[in-house]
Amino acid sequence: MLDRYAIQIIKSPLQQIAILFDQRGMRADQVTVLGFLLGLLALPSIAFEYYYLGLLFIIINRIFDGIDGAVARIQGITDSGGFLDISLDFLFYSLIPFAFVLADPSTNAVAGAFLIFSFIGTGSSFLAFAVMAGKQGIENPVYQHKSLYYISGLTEGTETIFCLILFCLFPQYFAAIAYLFASLCWITTFTRIWSGYNTLKTVATKAKE
Repeated sequence: MLDRYAIQIIKSPLQQIAILFDQRGMRADQVTVLGFLLGLLALPSIAFEYYYLGLLFIIINRIFDGIDGAVARIQGITDSGGFLDISLDFLFYSLIPFAFVLADPSTNAVAGAFLIFSFIGTGSSFLAFAVMAGKQGIENPVYQHKSLYYISGLTEGTETIFCLILFCLFPQYFAAIAYLFASLCWITTFTRIWSGYNTLKTVATKAKE
C-alpha cells in the first residue's frame, strides 16, 4: 500500500549508491546475494535474543535489496536477476519470524507459524498473478521498471519491513504483532485473488471479442 510512496523517497539516494557499486564493477546479482547473506545473520542474532543486532542486519538486507534494483536499472534488468531477487526476498521475510520462534518457542511458535502461513498466501497470489500478467502482456503503470508485475495490496514491502522492525524493537509483543500483521496479509491475499482473477477474466473476455 505504501510502496509507491516509499519508492519516491528512497529512489534518489539509492541511485547515487548504485552508481558507486556499478563503477566498482559489482553486478546487480552480486549485490542481491551479498545482501541476502548479510541478512542471514539476523537469524542467529534474533534466535540468541540479540534483537538490536538482528534489526541491524534486517536494515542492511533491505538497503541492499533497494540497491540491487537500482544497479539493475543501470546495467539492464534481466529475468534471471528478477527471479533471484524475489526468491531471496521471500526466503528472507520468512526467516525473521522463524528466528523469533527459535528465540522463544513456547510463546512465539504458533504466531510465527501463522505469519509464515500468511506469507504463503501473499507470496503465491503475488507470483501467480505476475506469471499470468506476463503471459498476457499486462503492464503495471505504477511499477514500470520492475521485472515482475507488482500487484498492490494492503501489506507490501514497506509494511512488511515496518513489521519486522517492530518485532525487534518490541520482541515481547512478537505474538500480538504477528497475529495482527498476518491478518492484514490475509486481507491482501483475498483482495489480490479477487482482483487478479477478475482482471485476467476481463482480459480473456476482451481477447475473444
